[in-house]
Amino acid sequence: MASADRKQNDSLYRPWQIKILLATWLAYAGYYFCRKPFYVAKVSISGALGIDSFGLAQLGTAYLVAYMVGQFSSAFFGRTLGPRLLLLAGIMISIVSTFLFGVSNSLWTIMLFMSLNGLAQGTGWPGCIGSLAFWFRRKQRGSVLGLWSTCYQLGPVLATLLASYLLGNAGWRWSFFGGSMVLLVVWFTVLLVHPNRPEDAGLEPLHDEDELPDTPPAGSGKKLGWDREVVLTIMMMGLIYFCIKFLRYALWSWLPWFLNRNFYLSEAEAGYLSTVFDVCGFAGVIAAGFLSDRIFKGKRAMLSFVMLALMTGSFFILYFLGSANLTVFTVSIAVAGFMLFGPDSLLSGVGAIDVGSKEGALSAAGIINGMGSIGPIFQEQLVGWMYRRYNHDLLPILVMLVAVAAVSAVLTLMLWIRSRRGLANV
Repeated sequence: MASADRKQNDSLYRPWQIKILLATWLAYAGYYFCRKPFYVAKVSISGALGIDSFGLAQLGTAYLVAYMVGQFSSAFFGRTLGPRLLLLAGIMISIVSTFLFGVSNSLWTIMLFMSLNGLAQGTGWPGCIGSLAFWFRRKQRGSVLGLWSTCYQLGPVLATLLASYLLGNAGWRWSFFGGSMVLLVVWFTVLLVHPNRPEDAGLEPLHDEDELPDTPPAGSGKKLGWDREVVLTIMMMGLIYFCIKFLRYALWSWLPWFLNRNFYLSEAEAGYLSTVFDVCGFAGVIAAGFLSDRIFKGKRAMLSFVMLALMTGSFFILYFLGSANLTVFTVSIAVAGFMLFGPDSLLSGVGAIDVGSKEGALSAAGIINGMGSIGPIFQEQLVGWMYRRYNHDLLPILVMLVAVAAVSAVLTLMLWIRSRRGLANV
């Protein structure tokens, strides 16, 4: 009888769960429409405004540093604002900053708006994860977050296509104006269909069987109630995510360059072939979410370790055989993408909810992603320096990738051991 009542009760949440899933998916995918235009229009911006490659690099670094700060600050301010208001504020600031970027004419003005946009973009992941935490039970989160996390595979592709189209047909400024318009539509979607939590839709709060029903809601300003072990777990997950984002952004940023300069593909061919990393990552995210719920029974750390260990193996193969063989290089990158994006989603998304609890999910996601977002800053400088220092030789760079991948696997093994000992709920 209780099971039937529980099933009937859960059915009341289903329409709202679909709306929340849609709104947050569109929100995070939409952020890319105000993130990607700069990378698409770099050459045109350089020519139109006389900004050299060093100046462009400083703009990119300013964005990444501000993005990192935005992640950490979201962990703090999100507790007061709640996930819905955090998203609405962040999206609107990103829209305005991107539009003003499109009318700017100097390096320092552009840097100001790039930095503001970075801060605003940093609200996206914590806000979305904080929203999803209140609308899905733990047994659903792996599969749901696996499906939801496709937003950061498809979002960049769609945003790049739009920015490229507008750049070719209307000029670089319209890449920014068009992206702002798309994100404005997303803002209205979030405003209209996204209540902060079930209570705001007239429903009872969702609770797992092992969860106390009197947890403080997001936006209550109450303390998180994390003990020492929870804090240590979140710090460890942040270090793992530092490694994951270091690797992810290194491949995002440099794959087309390597394929062009070291394998002599045309720029177009290199760009198309580099998408194998994201395409296989798309499959990896869905597979990891399904496996973590159905096969691994919520043991995200165990599955993450298995996948990151296999990812490390793919980088070893890349080092030994792939630096001079395009086929091996491509297959290794495909395997790396599949194995990397799964733990990426599990640890920064559903894992943040599991460890931080529903009321602390937004803060946990902000801290984990904030630590992870330091990785892209370092990789950009290191890879660029090493490529020049070692005269375009890929082997030293591949050694570095193997080392970072191995560290991520070892740290995840330690996280799994902590989980088996009952010290980490992941």
